[in-house]
Amino acid sequence: MNKLLVIIGHDLRLAFRRRSEWFQPLWFLLLVVALFPLGIGPQPALLSQIAAGVIWIAALLSNMLSLESLFREDAQNGRLEQWLLLDASLPALAAGRTFAHWLVTGLPVILISPLLAAWMQLPQAAMDTLILSLLLGTPTLSLLGSLGAALTLGSRQGGMLLALLIAPLSVPVLVFATNAVSDAASGFIADTQLLLLGVILLFAITLIPFAIAAALRIHLQE
Repeated sequence: MNKLLVIIGHDLRLAFRRRSEWFQPLWFLLLVVALFPLGIGPQPALLSQIAAGVIWIAALLSNMLSLESLFREDAQNGRLEQWLLLDASLPALAAGRTFAHWLVTGLPVILISPLLAAWMQLPQAAMDTLILSLLLGTPTLSLLGSLGAALTLGSRQGGMLLALLIAPLSVPVLVFATNAVSDAASGFIADTQLLLLGVILLFAITLIPFAIAAALRIHLQE
């Protein structure tokens, strides 16, 4: 546990030193959501209908921007080999790296989501559902992204392959999250969709760190 906290602390300090690099996904998210109403027109009824989809797609794309370099530096400077020599399990360390990534990329999205929702004319009744869907869905996106980063580690076209891997796997999260927000905006109960997002997150937390560890071991054996 202490070594896991060291990994998280190291990643957060590194992100603080490279603020411009880690702020790029957040600026991209803000830019996409801010420009979207200008492209289709400021009709409140139309914006409220597509608000959840726009915010979630922008969150997915911004999440992908920082994934390619998630394990690249570790592979280049030999830190991956050091991870294997630690007494802690490699899946736990991979989970720590993913959690740090979520703190830097996913948590800010949740914090600014009320502002994004207001800009997109999302009804106030759906605000809590949007925040809860992001709280359940963005960690899953980070886990899926970390798995894609581990699988494409060392590839010359890692960014393209990463997008091809992650986009299809993220579809269930996007579908359940946007349906939950849309139902809440229409006055319906969205508990089922939120429950499914929670189940997906539970499976992702349980299984994906082991898949990431296996992908990293395969890379080290090449």
